[in-house]
Amino acid sequence: MSLAASITVVQGELRLDVEIVVEPGEVVAILGPNGAGKTTLLRTLAGLVPLESGRIALDDLVLDDPAAGRFVPPEERPIGVVFQDHLLFPHLDAAENVAFGLRCRGVRRTEARERARAWLERVGLGEHAGSKPHQLSGGQSQRVALARALAVEPRVLLLDEPLSALDVLTRAETRRTLARHLASFEGVRLVVTHDPLEAIALADRLVILEEGRVVQSGTAAEITAHPRSTYVSSLVGVNLYRGRADGDRVVLEDGAALSVPAAGTGEVFVVIHPRVVSLHTSAPSGSPRNVWQGRIEGVDHEGSRVRVGVGGPRRIVAEVTPAATEALGLAEGEPVWVAVKATEIETYSR
Repeated sequence: MSLAASITVVQGELRLDVEIVVEPGEVVAILGPNGAGKTTLLRTLAGLVPLESGRIALDDLVLDDPAAGRFVPPEERPIGVVFQDHLLFPHLDAAENVAFGLRCRGVRRTEARERARAWLERVGLGEHAGSKPHQLSGGQSQRVALARALAVEPRVLLLDEPLSALDVLTRAETRRTLARHLASFEGVRLVVTHDPLEAIALADRLVILEEGRVVQSGTAAEITAHPRSTYVSSLVGVNLYRGRADGDRVVLEDGAALSVPAAGTGEVFVVIHPRVVSLHTSAPSGSPRNVWQGRIEGVDHEGSRVRVGVGGPRRIVAEVTPAATEALGLAEGEPVWVAVKATEIETYSR
């Protein structure tokens, strides 16, 4: 079973123009900055936003095709949705919340409640069947919402920021629980998130959305190795530049040149990992062939490493140890020299 969608939708200032295919057995995570169109994409697949042009099909079942005059309403689509804020009915207990979708599909009340209780058992909440939403924790509410989506036996499961409403301590445990349930679901699975850790933990493939378009798609390893936008590079924590290669030299878009052995020719992306960036209080001597002066814009301590943002001819982030930070006196506003060995720079075609 596969989902194939060619989507064109305009919502206010956003124009969503996306083609996406989710193969059988695959979990796909949609990532992107705020306003990229992630939730609009999910709402369009669910039928809450009709296509302006394009086509959405689940195997041979066409769900939306304006050119053919075909539109399946949300309640008739074989799709389960887990919304960002769970959207449980406050006046219904957990079992009745899970049974709601079944009742909407014509299942008798007694049978619907029995099936709902069975699903609550499967997600580890059997003893909370009679609890109202205000009596549940954030993680428990998320599992009730998941059970409600799965109870109708959908062919597609859509999850919109499923863990964003949870606190930090609850999120890690719930992420593991959610990963197990996604693995047991045999249909199409699509997860929208802004959290790269969540995406990597839950998904087989990542799709990066920016300004309503797909800018990159691949496994976490592929995207980390070859980011193709500034957003993606910040997501995976590397420095990314665009330029034109000519032999052992790359001229960046700002006009500055970097020495890069065997860079090739033509338009390229340039990646510099923060850990290969050296910082100095005076002009360095020795082997570095790429040296420039800048000024520290920020110093962020992240566990055993410190990320130092440096402005100047080109902004760059370096990663150093706390000991080096103290020894060099690295502080916001201070001048600093940046050095990067030519052999530590990676390029690839645009």
